[in-house]
Amino acid sequence: MNLSLENKNAIICGGSQGIGLAIAQELAMLGANCILVARNETKLQEALLHLDTSLGQRHTIAAIDFNDHSLTEKWINDLVKTAKVDILINNSGGPASGPITQASVEQFLQAFNQHLITNHIMATAVIPGMKSGRCGRIINVISTSVKIPLANLGVSNTTRGAVASWSKTLANELGAFGITVNNVLPGATRTQRLETIISNNATKKNKTENEIEQEMIHEIPAGRFGEPAEIAAVAAFLASPAAAYVNGVSIAVDGGRTGSI
Repeated sequence: MNLSLENKNAIICGGSQGIGLAIAQELAMLGANCILVARNETKLQEALLHLDTSLGQRHTIAAIDFNDHSLTEKWINDLVKTAKVDILINNSGGPASGPITQASVEQFLQAFNQHLITNHIMATAVIPGMKSGRCGRIINVISTSVKIPLANLGVSNTTRGAVASWSKTLANELGAFGITVNNVLPGATRTQRLETIISNNATKKNKTENEIEQEMIHEIPAGRFGEPAEIAAVAAFLASPAAAYVNGVSIAVDGGRTGSI
């Protein structure tokens, strides 16, 4: 099976920590040159130290706030003038938890801007280069709420669903050019966001964090939370030549928790 990503250039959004960094590590091990993008430059510099360079890979960083669309657009458009992007990993932290009936219009707008609009800015900038090379990979890290909405994540459920629909439409339009667009749907994964969700739920339900954690694990057939590296492995496969005929799908990586096929 051909998994080599040597001489491929990959942008990994949210690449300074968690699932984003884990994906960058996997892509680097397969030979890709990684561009890590996130807001915190110090964390990005630290993340670089964890990327493989044994095949001569060249890794760089870009400290970008995706809430600033004009800055994001300028950066990515300048980048594609000098470098071909073969792989784009769209990945960003999720909106705050809470019931949809209590969500404000501003919360929805912020979430759509952070996820859907930013993804679109990044994708439309790299697509021309991918088309010219007749090959490309766009991978969106979303959520299992794409398949079944999750309780107390009203804004997130709504936004994630929109991103999945955008992704499927893009896959249909780009498949003829050798470009695939797919979604990875992480379940409960040991990240900073999971810790925040557990803490918030413990406060709201007047329970201990351990009690909340055990309740969540009880819903997972695998009997445990996932690790970022396990999510990253699926993303790396989708980025590889071996996945050239996988297009327009949403793959749950959740230990079997999602109650749909």
